Amino acid sequence: MKVIVDDKIPYIKGNIEQVADEVIYLPGNQFVSETIQDADALIIRTRTLCNRELLEGSRVKFIATATIGFDHIDTEYCRNAGITWTNAPGCNASSVAQYIHSALLLLQKKGYDLKNSCIGIIGVGNVGKKVQKVAELLGLKVLLNDPPRQEQEGNNDFTDLETIKRECDIITFHTPLNKEGKYRTYHLADHDFFQSLKKQPVIINTSRGEVIETQAILNALQNGTISNAIIDVWENEPGINLTLLNNVFLGTPHIAGYSADGKANATRMSLEALCDFFHLPKNFHIAPPEPEQNILKGMKEEDAYLLMYNPEQDSIKLKEHPELFEYLRGNYPLRREKEAYLRL
Repeated sequence: MKVIVDDKIPYIKGNIEQVADEVIYLPGNQFVSETIQDADALIIRTRTLCNRELLEGSRVKFIATATIGFDHIDTEYCRNAGITWTNAPGCNASSVAQYIHSALLLLQKKGYDLKNSCIGIIGVGNVGKKVQKVAELLGLKVLLNDPPRQEQEGNNDFTDLETIKRECDIITFHTPLNKEGKYRTYHLADHDFFQSLKKQPVIINTSRGEVIETQAILNALQNGTISNAIIDVWENEPGINLTLLNNVFLGTPHIAGYSADGKANATRMSLEALCDFFHLPKNFHIAPPEPEQNILKGMKEEDAYLLMYNPEQDSIKLKEHPELFEYLRGNYPLRREKEAYLRL
């Protein structure tokens, strides 16, 4: 069995070799028709578009994306071609929640009164539910918006988008990218969305860049419709809008879910799915490295959390060198989550 692996997927070298006969590592942009023709399986990230152009005529029968999102996989083509695919739902939910937690603490340091603020969470899946817990621990009032879940579950825990736009001081997006259909999220936050806001909220996006229309949020920042923005995901990555980058409170290179813990989860889930598909024993062990600093000292609890992870550092790096978007993302330093410190 031959497997081609994105060379930026962490903790996979030395482990996948225990289950596959031949392993080739390639940069995500080198997954092209010629290089994958004789592969049985691919393990990819979001930068590899798996469609007819890539896959037709190949031997590929299985694709694992070590990501939550799968809009880079043409699922209809794969179904018709008999190619099984899998993603890693929830793998980095705690990582994104850590990013949101630290971002909210930075807003608090900037003078935002979190305990007297209302946050609207749009999309309450694996990530949104963890963000809800973070927000409640910080004392924010929380409103939830998730039309698919509301329809499926029929409960009263959710509110409509109009209420979110009317009552929230912070609005954070955690939806998948759906370009069509009943629950379309492409440009969910467009010019009409921003013009109908009743307060001047902070907008946070760690979902998919295309969920927010770039020019619309830029206009909203410049005319004061929103008070600030925290953006981790962008339209046209890595060729992001530099004016928007320079106007946001925090602008980071699609790394909210990039804790070592989240990466290890995604890699483990991808390898387990590979083994299940090909009926192979799971002869591997994946665990992230220990934190570089074992003890974090702060005058307050929030200081310790920001020592654990401060997204402002990622924002400074990107704002200083936006041309290094892919490099900063592909060579992201070790970041561990809270549990890694509690064990020590």
